[in-house]
Amino acid sequence: TLGAGLIAGAAYFYPQTEDQKAAQPASLTGIAGMYTDNDSKAVAIAQQNYWDSNQWRFTGAVGAADLRLSLLSADDAGGSSSLDWRLNGRFAFARLSGQVRKGWYAGILTRIVDVEQSIETSANSVQSPLLTLGDLRSVGIGAYLEYDTRDMPTNAYSGSYLKVDALFNDKSIGSDNTYQNYSFVYNRYWQMRDSLVLAGQVQGCLRAGDVPLWDACTIKLRGFPATDFMGTGSMSGQLEGRWGLSERWGLVGFAGAGYARDVYSEIDNREWIPSYGVGVRFMVLKSKRINMRLDYARSSDSDAIHFMVGEAF
Repeated sequence: TLGAGLIAGAAYFYPQTEDQKAAQPASLTGIAGMYTDNDSKAVAIAQQNYWDSNQWRFTGAVGAADLRLSLLSADDAGGSSSLDWRLNGRFAFARLSGQVRKGWYAGILTRIVDVEQSIETSANSVQSPLLTLGDLRSVGIGAYLEYDTRDMPTNAYSGSYLKVDALFNDKSIGSDNTYQNYSFVYNRYWQMRDSLVLAGQVQGCLRAGDVPLWDACTIKLRGFPATDFMGTGSMSGQLEGRWGLSERWGLVGFAGAGYARDVYSEIDNREWIPSYGVGVRFMVLKSKRINMRLDYARSSDSDAIHFMVGEAF
């Protein structure tokens, strides 16, 4: 999606008493910066807190990015057109939730994004209602519901995680466009034996109203650029087997498929997009089960290498 480059980051997990360790995950502060060979760059700071024996949860982040993306290559378009997409902006995001019953959390969220969006094209044949250019400011407020029984959020071996949220961006609260974001994700983890975990995920996305392209739905799978399939709706599912070879080393295999509707170009409007591959894991922090992951993934006519901190889901 962004070319090849380097991401540098750090996270600080706040100390806990033994009672706190038994009742809630550790709060943390994280910072990361990125630079790639197509001159994309970004920086972000994030905060996550758990209070009162996991009765309250907070997540917040602020950041800035200058991204250079490719929406459509000349090869994909039969050599007739190309789209180079640039995003330069800042964002702030926060959400706060409280436990309403064991495992269930309800909360509010807010997001502010200020983006300058431009597209350079060698032809004028690609049209979409999502291609609104120029300076765009999105301000939204919303609500969400969570169900969380994971044994450890950073790398679950058992339990479930469900999140359903709705974000309403409206001109009455300072947004340039009025539109709505809806999404859900459900993760399930089964520990088949000490060295084997099976993980599954289903997720969906829906956009309604005057949606800017940068906030379109994408298919959140591996093996292709995130900008290949962007539209007003998407859905995907995947399964992953995680085998522990030793205390630190492991292997994974994964497969899934996704669908996007009303994508920006009919050239990329396909039915179901496959994703499958294998990977290697190295645990860098055993107390929080934090892995470095190296995955090789394939799709219909593309492939990708993913090197990141933390599991895909």
